[in-house]
Amino acid sequence: MTDALVDARNLRKEFGELVAVDGIDFEVRAGEAFGFLGPNGAGKSSTMKMIGSVSPRTDGDLRVLGKDPNEHGQEIRAQLGVIPQEDNLDLELTVYENLLIYGRYFGMSRKVINERIDELLTFTQLDERRHSRVEPLSGGMKRRLTIARGLINTPKLLLLDEPTTGLDPQARHLLWDRLYRLKQEGVTLIITTHYMDEAEQLCDRLVIMDKGRIVTEGSPRDLIEQHSRREVLEMRFAVGTQEEYAGRLEGLAPRVEILPDRVLLYTDDADATADAVAAQGIVPESTVSRRSTLEDVFLRLTGRTLVE
Repeated sequence: MTDALVDARNLRKEFGELVAVDGIDFEVRAGEAFGFLGPNGAGKSSTMKMIGSVSPRTDGDLRVLGKDPNEHGQEIRAQLGVIPQEDNLDLELTVYENLLIYGRYFGMSRKVINERIDELLTFTQLDERRHSRVEPLSGGMKRRLTIARGLINTPKLLLLDEPTTGLDPQARHLLWDRLYRLKQEGVTLIITTHYMDEAEQLCDRLVIMDKGRIVTEGSPRDLIEQHSRREVLEMRFAVGTQEEYAGRLEGLAPRVEILPDRVLLYTDDADATADAVAAQGIVPESTVSRRSTLEDVFLRLTGRTLVE
């Protein structure tokens, strides 16, 4: 095992005959933002619960903050901040009261809690809502309050499960800014998200999981370079006609993907590829050139089939 804040070796989690996490290796270094991506049922939540010391592992080795969660769960939890997917706040209490009560769970004195609340309300831009009841707050405000609550004990490690799900773009970007500032202050972040742009924005490194296993690991930029091309040319054809173009498009780009609604050409130069398509006399109804993204990598490695 290493001196990383989280170190897992052959980590495994079973629920009866169901293998949720199937022998994975990873480490999270101090001060970085580390992401878990994967479709539903990939094993992300099971892994996060083991890191959070609320679900014992079935097999393998795991150290969180240098300790074994199966033996020192309470000590580990005291040093963690946890942001659950759902905002499980007390809606009848005020913003201040939610933070005060949560601070008391950690045995903090009222003086220390109040000092910390002042800092966190400023950090999350909720100063003016200190005495407001939680129920009428917007979704973005509730999410920021949930993050403030998770930081009340000044954690070394912050676990965030789908931190911006359901938020509008403005609230998402504000939250990204707050999380980036936390990382700049030295807080280590572990994030699960379904938003590929969020992973690209926030994560220094990430793993993509599928069916309980890690299928790839690296920085967002490295993963795009390894598993995709620099650019993508998207073309749409009249319904029922694109299959007839498939054969003519083969060879015009390093990889061609035929989808029900469009054709994707993965290339290093989308403009040159578009010229090559035109030279073949192929005229799509619409054409879009864009850079390759982490979503292209994700879909290539995990498939496009909907997972319920």
